Amino acid sequence: MPADSPAITPEIVEQHGLSAEEYERVLHALGREPNLVELGIFSVMWSEHCSYKSSRLHLKKLPTEAPWVICGPGENAGVIDIGDGQAAIFKMESHNHPSYIEPYQGAATGVGGILRDVFTMGARPIANANALRFGRPEHPKMQHLVKGVVAGIGGYGNCVGVPTVAGETNFHPAYDGNILVNAMTVGVADADKIFYSAATGVGNPIVYVGSKTGRDGIHGATMASADFGEDAEAKRPTVQVGDPFTEKLLIEACLELMATDAIVAIQDMGAAGLTSSSVEMATNGKAGIRLVMDHVPCREEGMTPYEMMLSESQERMLMVLKPGKEPMAEAIFRKWELDFAVIGAVTDTGHMVLEWRGEVVCDIPLGPLAADAPLYDRPYLSKEDYKAWAQVKPLGEIPESTDIGADLLKLMASPALASKRWIWEQYDRQVGGDTLQTGGDAGVVRVHGTRKALAITTDCTPRYVYADPYEGGKQAVAEAYRNLCAVGARPLAVTNCLNFGNPQRPEIMTQLVHALEGMGEACRALDFPIVSGNVSLYNESKATGGGSAILPTPAIGGVGIIEDYSKMATIGFKSDGNLVFVLSDGELSPKLHCEGHLGQSLWLREIKGNEAGDPPKVDLDVERSAGEFVRDAVAAGIALSVHDVSDGGLLVAATEMALAGDRGLAVGSEWLDDTLDLLFGEDQGRYLIETADFERLIDQASAAGLVVEYLGRVDGAAIWEDHRVDGICRLNVPLSDLRAANERFFREWMER
Repeated sequence: MPADSPAITPEIVEQHGLSAEEYERVLHALGREPNLVELGIFSVMWSEHCSYKSSRLHLKKLPTEAPWVICGPGENAGVIDIGDGQAAIFKMESHNHPSYIEPYQGAATGVGGILRDVFTMGARPIANANALRFGRPEHPKMQHLVKGVVAGIGGYGNCVGVPTVAGETNFHPAYDGNILVNAMTVGVADADKIFYSAATGVGNPIVYVGSKTGRDGIHGATMASADFGEDAEAKRPTVQVGDPFTEKLLIEACLELMATDAIVAIQDMGAAGLTSSSVEMATNGKAGIRLVMDHVPCREEGMTPYEMMLSESQERMLMVLKPGKEPMAEAIFRKWELDFAVIGAVTDTGHMVLEWRGEVVCDIPLGPLAADAPLYDRPYLSKEDYKAWAQVKPLGEIPESTDIGADLLKLMASPALASKRWIWEQYDRQVGGDTLQTGGDAGVVRVHGTRKALAITTDCTPRYVYADPYEGGKQAVAEAYRNLCAVGARPLAVTNCLNFGNPQRPEIMTQLVHALEGMGEACRALDFPIVSGNVSLYNESKATGGGSAILPTPAIGGVGIIEDYSKMATIGFKSDGNLVFVLSDGELSPKLHCEGHLGQSLWLREIKGNEAGDPPKVDLDVERSAGEFVRDAVAAGIALSVHDVSDGGLLVAATEMALAGDRGLAVGSEWLDDTLDLLFGEDQGRYLIETADFERLIDQASAAGLVVEYLGRVDGAAIWEDHRVDGICRLNVPLSDLRAANERFFREWMER
């Protein structure tokens, strides 16, 4: 062991985020006291961010298999078969804490990291998506955070040449002190040329490629595994710094080398950098690893093995090559002006051994670092006890509204529903030339050179999850399923980003466990397996102006396939005179084939200032049958435009279709007869469908055991009441007013 290694004190152990019990496990695993390098490696590998020690037990309950799943969780990203010898590779990751501390670089390196997870496996990235959660717009720091995060996402994705085609942005006071930045990437590869991370072949060279290692990002994984205190700004040095131009070079160099037979295994240096990449490669290959730290390319003078192993500098990869392939590989990376260094070899010892200046500075058995890392079954509450803790107010008597049109205008102007044009105009959505749709229920990107397209969506309704984690977890998956079906895609698989607070609090652990239960049930019922994902815990803040825990936010990223993109649906109304129908499950109300659930609705929150009631129930049988019907109707040309009903309810969905198509809707009078809950309720499993062949639509819905209820006809330049009763106009809102209200929030907020 190095002679100058400091003594390990309880204070040093605590600074590394290890509990006293965990440090005892370290002592037992080594049979001696660790040195500082070894302690740092245990610290990051046993962090919540890397080990999932609070969630692994429950993640195992999720469905991860299907005939079209090539690779589920455990690798850098999930892999699914999309036919014709091709595969889609995708994943979602969080970069929450770094983005709060330094929003531009935090968000930018989040995009860079998820891109590497995908092209590491042999895929060319074809699309990015994101899911963003911010606090109150009036919070003194929020405008700065929004501007920085959006600029970081756009700055990195635009420069690297991957279009951003989908996403969601929400605001709530629970995110005042801890915003969420979840980034997703989808790529396409040949199904027989997928690259994995298992290091095999004793003596095979281990190669470092990409950028040099610096001191940025040290302890990033540990920082991401603790809540924020008053010293959040002091953690700025733990935020990585990204370079998208280097990332672009790295993508091209890796894909060029992947076209040869040189690579045995490959791994991105993500969270915990060189430590996690080397440990994961050796563990997955049931091998050992020896690294010579003197050979690691460094960009700063005097870097120690501790700093090299824990740095999270960006745009770096670790590879195992076949013997003798080093010169060819080096020539490729030098051509792309990237570093290349042989820094070690695969061994059969089952240990991680690090050498520096001719001395062994680390010798750790790999088992305790990875497979045998701590695993906790943390206490959680029953659903009944959680409900008592959450103290969600009952809905009570449904409040009245004196002006439906005014309510609609106010909803469309609210931050929750306001146009996100200010955001997406900063993203290059068309780079690559294969983007077919953005701004609808899902982004759609052509699989280059084919008639196929991939549909991509990100979804979650955190207020539902807080009120009822089980139903909220189901709903997040169901909404992703609906959004894919709405564009005509067959949903294939899910990635997720599970954002929660401190799991050591039983009520927070309850949110995680029950949300996973609901998600798992929905994925099984919808044949929508989870193939990759990320867990981000300790999203809490004690910083000034911040709240405590975030709303539980299990963000879902869904991917589906459209076999012929010429039959893709969009949300904008197409032609005056076409009829618009509500698709539902056929359970009759006294006048209409719908219900109206106002609990936890945006109408209740934005118009009445009340977050109350249970969230809407999710009937998974209905979700599946309705989704299948919509896909068939789109493929048959019966459904000319489609939009699922979600935030804001039916009237908001109709307004979004009208604004997208710049055509108004004459709403049937029966919808305005004391049916406020039908117009703004957020009942699940519903779609709006525009058709020019209503008889066929009705017949096919009936055959499927569903009901389509007439809502109105496409006509005019307003959302207005057709066939007014007694000459009284109960609804007449010009599209120009709705568009102005919808565009106002970001324009005025960002000009302050």
